[in-house]
Amino acid sequence: MYGTANFAVLSDCARDPGELTAGQAHTAMQVHLDCNVELCRVRRRARRTLVEARLMVLDQRATP
Repeated sequence: MYGTANFAVLSDCARDPGELTAGQAHTAMQVHLDCNVELCRVRRRARRTLVEARLMVLDQRATP
């Protein structure tokens, strides 16, 4: 499904993965399930991608 290079980019919390497709964002959210969105750049980018695609709705208490 995803190549080794893509997985390497998605596995590093400190590295911004850049633009993600909805599918990549979903995978990133699963890979970084235990990460905090404030500390993990991959999870933050993935969440933003899914929210912008209207595939994820944040709770009113969550900060964008």
